Amino acid sequence: MIKPIYLLILLLGSFLFPKENEKNIDPFANITICHSDDMAQFVNYPGFASFHPAPLEIEFSGKGEMTTYPTADGKTASGYLIKSNGPSDKWLFVYQEWWGLNDHIKSKADEFYDDLEGKVNVIALDMYDGQVTSNPQEAGKLMQGANEDRLTAIVKGAQVLAGSNAKIANVGWCFGGAWSLRSALITGEQNIGSVMYYGIPVRDVEQLKKLNSDVLGLFATEQYISEEIIKDFASKMDEAGKKLTYKIFPAVHGFSNPSNPKYDAEASAEAYELAINYLRGKFQV
Repeated sequence: MIKPIYLLILLLGSFLFPKENEKNIDPFANITICHSDDMAQFVNYPGFASFHPAPLEIEFSGKGEMTTYPTADGKTASGYLIKSNGPSDKWLFVYQEWWGLNDHIKSKADEFYDDLEGKVNVIALDMYDGQVTSNPQEAGKLMQGANEDRLTAIVKGAQVLAGSNAKIANVGWCFGGAWSLRSALITGEQNIGSVMYYGIPVRDVEQLKKLNSDVLGLFATEQYISEEIIKDFASKMDEAGKKLTYKIFPAVHGFSNPSNPKYDAEASAEAYELAINYLRGKFQV
């Protein structure tokens, strides 16, 4: 019998030093990604946590304020809300990285608000119910511990907060990139667009057929949400009769977070330009 420590060494060796004829094999090719929390499975892969350096502190004052709203599961949820500067049924739902609703995500909500000329209500949803960390191991545990029914209730509660006449678009990064797409599915006919930064996609064709809009994907060059996964997503979107526009940037996962030590300013600027122009078109501002 192989002792556990030797088995672990063998597994690590095969992952880090693949044989020559295995280098181009996607290690996740047989994983069917149908739900956003499937991204949590990557936490257990060697090196995944170190792939997410602890974010740096940023200075943030904020244009909005925290608000609470009821959810159908009998609880309350919260979000960082910046109200439009006049009556508006236009809403942007902003989804956090795996760290939680931290100051960086709130600052991005402010940025989108400004660049949408204050004509759109922007809310960054607190998907972890107040839990925030800058420790990669703790972030992994928070993501793995997130309950999909609760996450769905948070989104649906925000949809009720926005109102039945609301036109809702979504944007998110990493964990939130996945939830940007999930939010598009959850909000149904009220959804008008979705921007997903390096998030694991839904690849269930029957689910994708329910999308009410196209999707903009802004991905990174990485092994986890790999080119193979992205191309498969594009194929499934095509099969579902939905439009996907995407770009894979020559940058690391999390490249668009300036509080990330591996922040890529050039790639981030290009990605943001694509995102804000997409959202301006959806909101017609």
